[in-house]
Amino acid sequence: MPFSGEERSLQGIYKPAEGRPVCSECYTNRSFVYDDGSAHRVQVEFYVNENTFKERLKLFFIKNQRSSLRIRLFNFSLKLLTCLLYIVRVLLDNPEEGIGCWECEKQNYTAFNQSTNINWSHIFWVDRKTPLWAVQVSIALISFLETMLLTYLSYKGNIWEQIFRISFILEMINTVPFIITIFWPPLRNLFIPVFLNCWLAKYALENMINDLHRAIQRTQSAMFNQVLILICTLLCLVFTGTCGIQHLERAGEKLSLFKSFYFCIVTFSTVGYGDVTPKIWPSQLLVVIMICVALVVLPLQFEELVYLWMERQKSGGNYSRHRAQTEKHVVLCVSSLKIDLLMDFLNEFYAHPRLQDYYVVILCPTEMDIQVRRVLQIPLWSQRVIYLQGSALKDQDLMRAKMDNGEACFILSSRNEVDRTAADHQTILRAWAVKDFAPNCPLYVQILKPENKFHVKFADHVVCEEECKYAMLALNCVCPATSTLITLLVHTSRGQEGQESPEQWQRMYGRCSGNEVYHIRMGDSKFFMEYEGKSFTYAAFHAHKKYGVCLIGIRREENKSILLNPGPRHIMAASDTCFYINITKEENSAFIFKQEEKQKKKGFAGSYDGPSRLPVHSIIASMGTVAMDLQNTECRPANSSKLALPAENGSGTRRPSIAPVLELADTSSLLPCDLLSDQSEDEMTQSDEEGSAVLEYVKGYPPNSPYIGSSPTLCHLLPEKAPFCCLRLDKGCKHNSFEDAKAYGFKNKLIIVSAETAGNGLYNFIVPLRAYYRSRKELNPIVLLLDNKPEHHFLEAICCFPMVYYMEGTIDNLDSLLQCGIIYADNLVVVDKESTMSAEEDYMADAKTIVNVQTMFRLFPSLSIITELTHPSNMRFMQFRAKDSYSLALSKLEKRERENGSNLAFMFRLPFAAGRVFSISMLDTLLYQSFVKDYMITITRLLLGLDTTPGSGYLCAMKITEDDLWIRTYGRLFQKLCSSSAEIPIGIYRTESHMFATSEPHDIRAQSQISINVEDCEDTKDVKEHWGIKTSHHRNSCSSDQSEHPLLRRKSMQWARRLSRKGNKHSSKTAEWISQQRLSLYRRSERQELSELVKNRMKHLGLPTTGYEDVANLTASDVMNRVNLGYLQDEMNDHQNTLSYVLINPPPDTRLELNDIVYLIRSDPLAHVANDGHSRKSSCSNKLGSGNPETRDETQL
Repeated sequence: MPFSGEERSLQGIYKPAEGRPVCSECYTNRSFVYDDGSAHRVQVEFYVNENTFKERLKLFFIKNQRSSLRIRLFNFSLKLLTCLLYIVRVLLDNPEEGIGCWECEKQNYTAFNQSTNINWSHIFWVDRKTPLWAVQVSIALISFLETMLLTYLSYKGNIWEQIFRISFILEMINTVPFIITIFWPPLRNLFIPVFLNCWLAKYALENMINDLHRAIQRTQSAMFNQVLILICTLLCLVFTGTCGIQHLERAGEKLSLFKSFYFCIVTFSTVGYGDVTPKIWPSQLLVVIMICVALVVLPLQFEELVYLWMERQKSGGNYSRHRAQTEKHVVLCVSSLKIDLLMDFLNEFYAHPRLQDYYVVILCPTEMDIQVRRVLQIPLWSQRVIYLQGSALKDQDLMRAKMDNGEACFILSSRNEVDRTAADHQTILRAWAVKDFAPNCPLYVQILKPENKFHVKFADHVVCEEECKYAMLALNCVCPATSTLITLLVHTSRGQEGQESPEQWQRMYGRCSGNEVYHIRMGDSKFFMEYEGKSFTYAAFHAHKKYGVCLIGIRREENKSILLNPGPRHIMAASDTCFYINITKEENSAFIFKQEEKQKKKGFAGSYDGPSRLPVHSIIASMGTVAMDLQNTECRPANSSKLALPAENGSGTRRPSIAPVLELADTSSLLPCDLLSDQSEDEMTQSDEEGSAVLEYVKGYPPNSPYIGSSPTLCHLLPEKAPFCCLRLDKGCKHNSFEDAKAYGFKNKLIIVSAETAGNGLYNFIVPLRAYYRSRKELNPIVLLLDNKPEHHFLEAICCFPMVYYMEGTIDNLDSLLQCGIIYADNLVVVDKESTMSAEEDYMADAKTIVNVQTMFRLFPSLSIITELTHPSNMRFMQFRAKDSYSLALSKLEKRERENGSNLAFMFRLPFAAGRVFSISMLDTLLYQSFVKDYMITITRLLLGLDTTPGSGYLCAMKITEDDLWIRTYGRLFQKLCSSSAEIPIGIYRTESHMFATSEPHDIRAQSQISINVEDCEDTKDVKEHWGIKTSHHRNSCSSDQSEHPLLRRKSMQWARRLSRKGNKHSSKTAEWISQQRLSLYRRSERQELSELVKNRMKHLGLPTTGYEDVANLTASDVMNRVNLGYLQDEMNDHQNTLSYVLINPPPDTRLELNDIVYLIRSDPLAHVANDGHSRKSSCSNKLGSGNPETRDETQL
């Protein structure tokens, strides 16, 4: 059935007309083809309103940027030409030849000399030559037509608004009279104030600049525009006054143009010499008018200029393209700039010599605060730092900062924001914007939360704050003061801090803090070139022995992965890149081998000579040749914390010696056996005390990661995931009925983590403590004390780890602390809470944390508390003592070091030196240092256990016991470790007793107190055993028998002798001594009150009090020994008895002391298992003899 007309129109199919290409401009011709094959052409025109003549003219004269710019430029040129023609007319005019209308009889007037009346003919008539008149009429006609056309195009319904505009009135005054002279010739000599066209030229220039900016898409500074307008206004005022006065004075003194110009300059500058003055009242009236106009116009212009200048001071202006192409600069993008952040960046960035010529451009959306402004006005920074107020999301601001020419862009997150996720989102958008605008500019991005890290994986270097923070806090529990060690390594220092201090420990600590990580190609190195073809362990030991440098890792030329301590099987090649710890890099060192040559000539072989210091900042000692005896060393577990004495071969008086470090690893060496025996020993089938089967653990990769981008790490895992109900520590479930930590019967002490929420970063606290290379007997239970209930995905991620629990509670609640087992804990980690990071007063953000930690320090004095603070400057309040004069002395030392320009002024604070406090802002320098050392982030992540590279070692620690003191020095320990277990020591954590006395009375009181403690040691008893562990196996427990502690006995005898010597000298101060005893009794009663408070709360909660009684009722002997170990501060006086500090890469001749903890980089146990597993097992079984070679440990790869 055929369709009707309407139906056909609806059912038609649209097709382009035949022979016509389909393009975006074919809007006017379309054809519809219907089912019956017929076609009707329908013409459709779009935007018909823009096809009118007026709209086309408006498009050409106004809307189109380039054509509009050309027209305004032409108009500006016409106005300048009219002003020039006016000057030509004045120069050609001679009133003495006669004045009158055109073709009229000219009359010569000398009225001024004969009468005081004004001859108005000189004012109304001028002598205008015919050619000049013709040119001026032509220009006036063009200007008139253009003005009328633009008025017509701009007309919007109100004609009077167009007519009464000043520019329109001036155009009419300067053009209409010329047009009239065409039709009325006598008026051709009529005076027309053409010089007023200068104001129209100024107006045209302003519009032209605006069109110019639109046309080329380039925004100049508003400051430049305003300065240009001000200059034009001054020129127009001077030019108008000059021409007006000169013309009016034709009827007076007949001033020339130059004299009129001179008069205007003198008048407007308020000098007023008075040698040239107007003589008739019209010119005088004009001067008054011009002065009034100047008084009104110029202040407005200057006010606008000053305002823009102040705004520019706030926004910072531009970084010129010429400077960007000839100078090197980096851009720092931040949400808000604080003075601490700025100084950390500048001090670390400019600490490197090769960066002294760089400029720093700061791009920040907020206004510069007063402190930052004052700092940037210092000549040291004002010449090198440029502050721009702007957003990284605007291309205009990125262009102002010349981001595309920058050497690098640092994008930092605002960690003080309450919503840290929102802060990360802003950082991500900034990184995307910079990458889009300048794809070739290297990006250095700081991100807060690990789940947001994968959004910026395209950046060249990324530091995730929570990843590093939690991993560092976790290692602090097993390797004391890891946070201090890493912080010192990533800070640039010359090791000059504390060198003027009278304290020996401050000088040594400050000198060793100057050690940093450097790199060099082995073939170009004097340190390591001679060890080509030798094993890594051999090169590390001999480089330390000869030069005092600590080789920690390498990178193969063909492989981009950095390997820390690859072990003795790695053979050094000339193309390897060596990473070493030293005071300065090798390129800045000088080498003098005089002492070594003398030793070679003498053929001397024996103990160490005195240290030979090279003329560099590095501490380089010549150790001589150690007497080496090839002993039959035993197979020692790699995780052992003691160094066994070598066999004496039947000689009872022979001094122990150390095996040499082999140049090449022997295939039958004991290292493989050590690794496998550790795995076998780690899986003992029987418990030492209970005799029951131990729960099996497997080794594998965690099946669930809480966020994208986490590095897979081989860990100890449960064979099956634990139900979520079993993860709750304080509540029983159908699987177990345990409701407190005591009921679980843990073998090892707890590690408690207090956090606000179970963020994904907390996952990185657990992984390093459950890594496969940690012995199963050393695993500490982990309790997460959370303010808020953890989410399901987080529990899913941690349920596969053994001995990981959580409970809800806060550290300011004593009941929560007791329920989570704080009296059975060895370490308490207090994580900074996000909700308290921002406060009205910046440095008050840590107030609640500090007070809570101080309370716990009083309630549980034996607990090791590791605290994270928002501001590093608040660490002085940790474990605060009101009468601690030594802390006051350290505060003065800190101020002195800061005045000397130190980047580590806070390093001498005792909580930081001991690793008890940490602030994530200390790691900001890690990102800054990666600009010069692109490997620092990788090495730091390897040390913290965040990344695991096959064949790369890991950071661990060992403790020096009395059985190890025979080694005597750090250099001999280095050889012992390299020869026996292929471990590389990198530093020492030292705890020593210290008398913090600043005056004689204080000294007496302190020694009196110590003497009482020593006397109490006579009748003390051992600490009660808890947790089913022998006290000799616990690091905090010790025997009260003085014979078992010769060092303590020696110290006690020294104190007694000093007390007896000083007792006679100060016998007159017995009253003060008695008052000190009363104070001691008062302190004892305060401790008893706290003890009673805790025990009452434990009884109320139904918890056994035996554990706390063991801790609270410590005897004097136990207190002193714990003090010596650095785990307990003596509360009985106001002076701390111990201090702890980190020595990075100490000199080889450094004497070892009891209870030193040595940082080690241990080689990867699985580095060669895949290649040599069979040979290792056979070798180990031969050496172990009757040992059980089987293991219940499984590795799931």
